[in-house]
Amino acid sequence: MKTKLNLNSDGSFRVTGVNNLNYLYFPLTNHYGMKSAITPKMSGDAKVDQDGFILLPTSIEDLHSSLAQRNVYFRVNDSYTWSITGNTAYQTLQPDQVTLDARFLCHTITRKSNDFECVIESFVPYDNYYQELHKITFKNTTDKPIDIKPVVSVPIHSRSADNLRDHRHVTALFNRFEVGKNSLINTPTFSFDERGHNLNKRQYGVSVSANFKVKHFWPILEEFVGEGGSLLDPLTVRENRLNDYKIGDVVTGYEMTGAFEHHEVTLLPQESLSFVVSIFMNETPQSDERQTNVDEALFDTLKDTTIQKWDDELSSLKITFGNKELDGWIKWTTLQPILRRIYGCSFLPHHDYGRGGKGWRDLWQDCLALILMNPTEVRTVLYNNFSGVRIDGSNATIIGEKPGEFLADRNSISRVWMDHGSWPFLTTKLYIDKSGDYNFLLTEQKYFHDKFTHYTKKVRKDFSSTSNILSTTEDTVYSGTILEHLMIQNLVPYYNVGEHNNLRLEDADWNDGLDMAGDRGESVAFTSLYGSNLIELSNMLFNLHNFGINTIDVLEEFNILLQDVDAQDVDAKQRQLHLYFDTISKGITGKKVALDVVEVARNLKQKGEHLLQQVRENEWLEGTHGSWFNGYYDDDANQLDDANKGHMTLTGQVFAIYSGSATEEQTKSIIDSADKHLYDPSVGGYRLNTNFNEIKTNMGRLFGFAYGHKENGAMFSHMAVMYAHALYKRGFAHAGNKVIETIFKHSMNINQSKIYPGIPEYFDPKGRGMYNYLTGSASWVILTEVTEVFGIKGNFGAIILEPKLLKYQFNKDGIASIKTLIMNQLIEFIYVNPDGLDYGEYTIDTVISNNETLKTRPTKYGVEITSNIASDTVYIHLKKKTKEV
Repeated sequence: MKTKLNLNSDGSFRVTGVNNLNYLYFPLTNHYGMKSAITPKMSGDAKVDQDGFILLPTSIEDLHSSLAQRNVYFRVNDSYTWSITGNTAYQTLQPDQVTLDARFLCHTITRKSNDFECVIESFVPYDNYYQELHKITFKNTTDKPIDIKPVVSVPIHSRSADNLRDHRHVTALFNRFEVGKNSLINTPTFSFDERGHNLNKRQYGVSVSANFKVKHFWPILEEFVGEGGSLLDPLTVRENRLNDYKIGDVVTGYEMTGAFEHHEVTLLPQESLSFVVSIFMNETPQSDERQTNVDEALFDTLKDTTIQKWDDELSSLKITFGNKELDGWIKWTTLQPILRRIYGCSFLPHHDYGRGGKGWRDLWQDCLALILMNPTEVRTVLYNNFSGVRIDGSNATIIGEKPGEFLADRNSISRVWMDHGSWPFLTTKLYIDKSGDYNFLLTEQKYFHDKFTHYTKKVRKDFSSTSNILSTTEDTVYSGTILEHLMIQNLVPYYNVGEHNNLRLEDADWNDGLDMAGDRGESVAFTSLYGSNLIELSNMLFNLHNFGINTIDVLEEFNILLQDVDAQDVDAKQRQLHLYFDTISKGITGKKVALDVVEVARNLKQKGEHLLQQVRENEWLEGTHGSWFNGYYDDDANQLDDANKGHMTLTGQVFAIYSGSATEEQTKSIIDSADKHLYDPSVGGYRLNTNFNEIKTNMGRLFGFAYGHKENGAMFSHMAVMYAHALYKRGFAHAGNKVIETIFKHSMNINQSKIYPGIPEYFDPKGRGMYNYLTGSASWVILTEVTEVFGIKGNFGAIILEPKLLKYQFNKDGIASIKTLIMNQLIEFIYVNPDGLDYGEYTIDTVISNNETLKTRPTKYGVEITSNIASDTVYIHLKKKTKEV
């Protein structure tokens, strides 16, 4: 039987035959920091951080190859053992019929056997507790009484993930399990660390609700399993074993499990038995009642509250097309940036390469979607993030646990991803456009400071500061405006060019796999993006001037970056760059000078246009396989893309289109070539690159990956969605829609993608979704839908409507709507298309709010609203375009 997925517009979904797929997992979490993952077989782990794993750490392959960590066994009529995981040692049993019902963020599994059914409801409460709750309801569905003996078993890891292989047994010697009334709680004596052991301050535990009639406690894992038994078939469950553990006992020095044996009970026909299991951690001297005794009534209350809270959190963005599955899928992508704020990039099963936290790029791109949902709260996040920028335009890459906390280099390894300076501007621009808060640009923030200078290529030999905050030569903390931070980040790369006059690749750009061309490698792709950023920064300055701001205060040394240098002279650019690096590495005075806003704006615009012209005129390829842009140079200074060999990178096209480096005709050629060489619907759409059939040690580790996996030729969602965004931005709506529609359809075909709703990081060569939930592509999906598909944009306080909706995206009544925050108002924009017109056929007729027609003025793709919006609903009526003369 095939697995079937039914997704509703509110994001709730049902999967029948969910047990047919091995790698499915679902997030259970809260903002307090409880981080769990759960599968239909109750596998997956639960943790707070790298050193606080409640359950045994699990990676993706553990989900199907090991036994579940949350289990309830039922000994039925003393003849066989059945488990809520579906794993049983007795193959004579018929396979269960298994269904998943999911909501934000609650997971319910229903298992039906010939004689009974069991419903397992699981969630992490939306409050300030490290707690996972499960309600198990076992029902006799026969016409005869059955005898059952329920046994709960949750093996507890209760220490660092590092101890999975490092001192696994030794750290078990710290365990001190106390037997409570309905609980087993472990308070290890020490937190193991050979650099210096510390007294442990955390408690880990499992409890059952009071209606679970405990006959025996089994705190020691090896005793529970029994000699000759296993977790698949524990002897404690199979046999009527006895022990004498009692309330108040403390058991030390063994691997522990929270195991409770219920008295045998008889269930009459259609009768049920329900109880609650709590898995928890706390950092207080003792657990409270909420953790050790959650009854069914409290469970139901907490569950309802959790569902409502997550629904409320997602309510500030609601998209309604004529397709309920698409609406529901977008709802899940809306949640994904929030999940990445909580989990970082490390704490779900696919993300087994990390120890917690996230990267610089993640900080900024996750904020894109969060800005669209709550720009006021994001302001603080953005402000804090800018404290990670160095005065040389590079940034800290080790992110602390606290907001705005950046740490010094670890193990003398420091790198420059040359794309890092570009993202803060894009995110800040979106924030200002959506909030109108242009004063944010003039707010002052500190700079990050450590031993590295010259883009981390040099080290201060005399560096001895214990602070990571930049100070002047007079030993006072220096702060510059956010605008100054942005200009430094985007001007320094302008001068940092290779021999072909494109920006140097450094240690990698957005594609982390391009990490072996640090000497002569160049990123043509990001040359385009930085060019676009400089032009948009110029526009920001012109807008500030329009608001009466005539001068800006900047660091005196910043003037070096504004000097006129021949745009074609690579050596002159490098000399100017190193003049700046050498000057600031000696220490800054902190003296500021006032610059004319218009003059700086013109300077930035000229530099930005030089970069776009460089790409447009020198990197366009024409060959036997088509026409497109070269995206990179390798470490031998050779072009990576080749139109005669059919070698094509998607990234090189995305930013050329997005930035305006590509002309209209070039964009059309790129679309044709990408469709020919990169488009593959069997893996979700547009691949990141063609197969170069070469292990390129002069380009990056990605060329060592098997083709079609991750950064080497997978349909990598992040860049594919950015391709869609760029196409929409330039008015190629049908081509842009094709990208997202293909990803959506593939994701929703659960027998191909083998994932729950949402967008994964990429699809492997067989079409399976990989690295679910935690991907920056989710932010770009939301950004594209809001600002390009529905066209809800802003510009320094103005609201702009530039819809690029296609005919099929309207419902049967010709309606498509979006509810979103803009200028601190939650407004529902309803597009009315009674004549069923397609994009390119319609224009905006009237914009109506509160029964009044709003004043507008035309823009390139729509209108700017020049009236105040006094209502929370705006109707935009579309009409057929008149023929242009």
